[in-house]
Amino acid sequence: MSLSKLKQNAFTNKEVKAEYDKLESEFALANLLLEMRNKAGLTQNDLAKLMNTSFTSISRLESGKGNPSLKTINNFAQACGFQLNFNYERLN
Repeated sequence: MSLSKLKQNAFTNKEVKAEYDKLESEFALANLLLEMRNKAGLTQNDLAKLMNTSFTSISRLESGKGNPSLKTINNFAQACGFQLNFNYERLN
């Protein structure tokens, strides 16, 4: 079974869908980090060297595991050649 089919089946359960939605911002951050690194043309190993950290740390950041500090996220962006910008929106 594919991941998309598994998610589709799981989301028929309202409780599962609600818990997934709570994690939306974490998924968005992980996707943003991965997108920045890819646009910079860097491998995880390349980025780890630029940030003076381990490949495992980069992998954890991009998978959404852990709780990175704002400083770490900013360093990640700068190592990829990007600057962070922040926005906000009111909750329903």
